[in-house]
Amino acid sequence: MPTRLVLAALIATVTTSLPTAQTRPAPDALARSLQQEYNRVRDLRASFVQTARGGVLSVRSRGEGTVVVKKPGRMRWDYSKPEKQSIISDGTRLIRYYPDTKEVDIVDIPPGDQAPTAMLFLAGKGDVLRDFRVSNVDSPITGTLALRLDPRRPDPDYEHLIVAFHPTTLQIRGLLTHDRQGGDTTTELSGIQENTGVNDKTFAFTPPRGADVRHAGNPR
Repeated sequence: MPTRLVLAALIATVTTSLPTAQTRPAPDALARSLQQEYNRVRDLRASFVQTARGGVLSVRSRGEGTVVVKKPGRMRWDYSKPEKQSIISDGTRLIRYYPDTKEVDIVDIPPGDQAPTAMLFLAGKGDVLRDFRVSNVDSPITGTLALRLDPRRPDPDYEHLIVAFHPTTLQIRGLLTHDRQGGDTTTELSGIQENTGVNDKTFAFTPPRGADVRHAGNPR
């Protein structure tokens, strides 16, 4: 489900070689540095490629588009392939809009720490060490390091995350979500622009006239 992603995240071409296993910091130290670097980012824009594999139906799919994130809690994913759709979080609602059919699904986001930990982290409201148990893992994205994040509070949608990041700058470049049916969704970003001053209007959404609007309560 793209909203699990969702969430967020992210890749560009890496020209710096990876550190050797002997020089790699311990997972907790690396996670702490990663969180400190991500705290510096107030907003970002990027293009993304998202691939899904496996699961109970062995589905394979690929999506492309652009993403905008503004902390805290706001994200917008605009898909151009395989079909046009927008997934928008304005901090209080999660909205999925299909422009071709004018279908709108709206889900209320629980307040505070009741929101899913994946969403908290990607939207800048969570903390890696507070919300996850961390361990080293091979990165699913070439030219990056990665950490496996197992949620401290069980999540009904995913089993664990893998976050990929630049080996020296620690800029987040990708996210893999492993769901409880055995499926993996990998999101890679390119052309990342940070702290450009994203306008709040980016996350505003009003259903068009004649839209089929479905309101589903909250994601839990």
